[in-house]
Amino acid sequence: MNTNNRLLVLRKFYFKHKRLPSYQEMLFLFKLKSKNAIFRIVRKFIDNGFLKQDAKGHLIASELLYGVKILGTVEAGFPSAAEEELTDAVSLDDYLITNKQASFLLKVSGMSMINAGIRPGDLVVVERGREANNNDIVVASVDNEWTIKRLKKNGKKIILYPENAKFKPIYPQDNLILGGVVTGVIRKYH
Repeated sequence: MNTNNRLLVLRKFYFKHKRLPSYQEMLFLFKLKSKNAIFRIVRKFIDNGFLKQDAKGHLIASELLYGVKILGTVEAGFPSAAEEELTDAVSLDDYLITNKQASFLLKVSGMSMINAGIRPGDLVVVERGREANNNDIVVASVDNEWTIKRLKKNGKKIILYPENAKFKPIYPQDNLILGGVVTGVIRKYH
């Protein structure tokens, strides 16, 4: 098994178990019998930036292990020459979520936000406790029913607007609870 195959096996284990394998587990995963061989492989992974060691010497995964490679940019307008160029690797969590302790995901149902690019089945990243500014998309409870809408402030008056002309704005009277601000949208095509 070559280094690239070992890296794939390591990534697969990491994503399945949400942790790195022990040295003993690596013996089995890499089909080896020598712990010295495992130490050399681990050292190579550290040298190449896929693994790190914490202050106590424990192995931890780096962004290169669990991140997705960014290979460059692509023109969304007219076609242009493109070159594949590894520019970075990024974890989708790190890219989409700035405050992990205050963030959560919600699955969207309904069509009221399609013109904002939010469709049924999408996941929205919501940050609890973030100040909602005018025009932010928010998750809010109006009279004990939760919805996702665009927040508009008119003085002290708050209006929740849909992003679909088939739906009417919501004018909260008494009971409005802001659950959080939408900071990202995730859509899976396949």
